[in-house]
Amino acid sequence: MDLKASWIEKGFIDEPIPQGLDLKQEIRQLCEEKNAIILAHYYTIGELQDLADFVGDSLALAQKAATTDADIIVMCGVHFMAETNKILCPNKKVLIPDLNSSCSLAESCPGEDFAKFVAAHPDHKVISYVNTSAATKAVTDVVVTSSNAKQIVESFPKEQKLIFGPDKNLGSYINSITGRNMLLWDGACHVHERFSIEKIIDLKEQNPGAKVLAHPECKGPVLKLADVVGSTANLLKYAVNSLDKTFIVVTESGILHEMQNKCPDKRFIPVPPDDSTCACNECNYMRLNSMEKVYNCLKYEWPEVDVDKQVAERAVRPIKAMLDISARLGL
Repeated sequence: MDLKASWIEKGFIDEPIPQGLDLKQEIRQLCEEKNAIILAHYYTIGELQDLADFVGDSLALAQKAATTDADIIVMCGVHFMAETNKILCPNKKVLIPDLNSSCSLAESCPGEDFAKFVAAHPDHKVISYVNTSAATKAVTDVVVTSSNAKQIVESFPKEQKLIFGPDKNLGSYINSITGRNMLLWDGACHVHERFSIEKIIDLKEQNPGAKVLAHPECKGPVLKLADVVGSTANLLKYAVNSLDKTFIVVTESGILHEMQNKCPDKRFIPVPPDDSTCACNECNYMRLNSMEKVYNCLKYEWPEVDVDKQVAERAVRPIKAMLDISARLGL
């Protein structure tokens, strides 16, 4: 078996890179030659965020994928994001640096199980967080992100019964601020589940006056300690516009790179997970993305992400519904 075949068998490309190769220059040259665009989520490493053509949260990445004229999309993030890109751009080649970059939240909601749950509640409309597989999206009425979940939920009549999946924490938070009583799927993100009240309180005591910025995927008791609750993009926007100088950030620590870039005169403190002494809380799936893997996947145009045609035809409807509602509401 040759080397490339062995990479394929393993499920990812990890070719040894020649020493001294300027990876950034080589990647940019490959992008130009192949009319490729690199998208990166805020939770990837800073080096990839600096390299990418576009950096954003899930909503912004979906919006960019829907409008790009590139022939190839390299999605530096996790698998469901690449699936979303492929669903929106069926005629484009969508690559992901590592096929193993899954998502614990998406995995907590298998499509077959969710379909049975939906079928058991035929009088409910179905709202799914974007952090789901294509199969889960295929039995959904509208997809949401943490940026637009509140507004999209409120776009349904109050008397309409709703299912919200898969994130029970985000769903519970949206229930609390909208007065809804959505039926929640029991799923969660392993990163945001690990934040503890005690460590946030300790950091607040050590940094008097610091503002606590938290993602709504965190548990309810954690969110009660926050000064601001919002998506990664909204937390970034708040930090940029705020007159405060110190922030305690309760989400995946990759966002601190862009926060520090945008606000070099401010201090951002990551909250560590409750089961570790490390300084920050990282998503191990996001960390599978690397410069070397981006270079190899562009060079060989592999690993490629595809979605079953019938599944894609059903899954694109709730994604387009989200984008249409977001555009109408100016989100």
